[in-house]
Amino acid sequence: MTVLLRTRSGCGWWAALLCAALSSGCALHGDRAERAVELPSAWRHAQARVDTGPVDAQWWRSFGSTELDALIARAQSQSNDLAAAVARVRQADARARIAGAALRPQVTGTLGVSREGRLGGNATVAGSTYAAGFAASYELDLWGREAALRDEALQGLRASAFDRDTVRLTVTADVAATWLLALALRERAEIAARNLDNAHRVLALVEARSRAGAVSPLDLAQQRGLVAAQQRALAALHQQAGDVETALALLLGTAAPAFELRGPRLDALQVPVVGAGAPSALLVRRPDIARAEAHLAAADANVLAARAAMLPTVSLSATVGTGDSRFGRLFDNPLYSLAAGLTAPVFDGGRLAGGQRLAEARREELLAAYRGAIVGAFADAETALNGVSAIDAQATAQGAELAEARRAADLSEARYRAGAETLLTLLDAQRTLYTAQDLAVQLRMARLQARVSLYRAMGGGWRQARCADAAPAAVEGHAECV
Repeated sequence: MTVLLRTRSGCGWWAALLCAALSSGCALHGDRAERAVELPSAWRHAQARVDTGPVDAQWWRSFGSTELDALIARAQSQSNDLAAAVARVRQADARARIAGAALRPQVTGTLGVSREGRLGGNATVAGSTYAAGFAASYELDLWGREAALRDEALQGLRASAFDRDTVRLTVTADVAATWLLALALRERAEIAARNLDNAHRVLALVEARSRAGAVSPLDLAQQRGLVAAQQRALAALHQQAGDVETALALLLGTAAPAFELRGPRLDALQVPVVGAGAPSALLVRRPDIARAEAHLAAADANVLAARAAMLPTVSLSATVGTGDSRFGRLFDNPLYSLAAGLTAPVFDGGRLAGGQRLAEARREELLAAYRGAIVGAFADAETALNGVSAIDAQATAQGAELAEARRAADLSEARYRAGAETLLTLLDAQRTLYTAQDLAVQLRMARLQARVSLYRAMGGGWRQARCADAAPAAVEGHAECV
């Protein structure tokens, strides 16, 4: 149902316009979804050595490797995932511009010319006609629907910016963890090669004693089997190293490795002390939580817009136009018209009510996702803290294990050469030493990767940008930091 209100008096028109503008103060005020989530008062697995200060935004520099610094800088400039996230921010910015445009008047201009002539009969009309005009229209946002849609778009823009930051943090942490894995595989391959050389050396000794009849064929077969097993293990490590380099290249935005890792040994890297802070501070440290909250705020605005869509709307329009058969007299007799229209839904088969229920259900989903993001963030942090403390304890114990394994291998070989020990004892000592050396490298890698996981869980030094140092959103008068 549409009702047009027209006035012949300029005073009457402006009075109607003033009344309509004043009535726009009746905008709806939507209720916000309850965001309260119970938080722990302290970390369960925090160590005394864990720093309580904020995390450095360039946390990877704390490992002390220029190669890692260069790889992360390359990933942040060439990562396809990050480039896609940046493009999504630009899309959200464009949507915010589109949504904000509905709050402003729409003005169009026209300029036309037509030609009429006689094709037959007695028609006498012939010649050209020129026309020009401007038309303006504006829909009063009585109930705040357009403002709510604009706010929804702005919150979507903020969510896209936070998603970009989440992707950047993920890419950075993945590069660091993958690089550490590549270094560890390189060291494990070196250990496997040394142990293979040692196994070949022992095999030569066993073969010499076998020719002298001092050992049985069983001893010779066992040592040959050990050599073959270590050859297999070395080949497997080379395969894993190639796969990891390919994965690292993918993170850097290339199809194949176009780099050569020359990083230091794992024991030459610094083991950083990561800032855990108070549990409540995690809410403002993680961009994924901020993204979930922005999505929820957008859902709040969408519920308000759905409610306002069920109420009447008032639109205003004004036109100025002129026309003449002679172009020089085009603007001699302009005409104008003013109109106001009231539109109210009468029957839509439940479409608007269904839209409101859909918006409310969507908000319930995003509320659960927001709470889930908080719970998941605390679970990530606790897991990372537990990993730091547990792996540190394992590494300390394994250091003693490695020292004793090396001592046992030296003693067993010396005794075997002297004929005081069996080959079975020597083989067992060799396997134990190789396993201990390999495990030591894996634990050094795990200690460093645990710090990477903790940096990621604590937000990687992320903070929500302030308006002073961030680009504002596209909608004038409603700047949001992105």
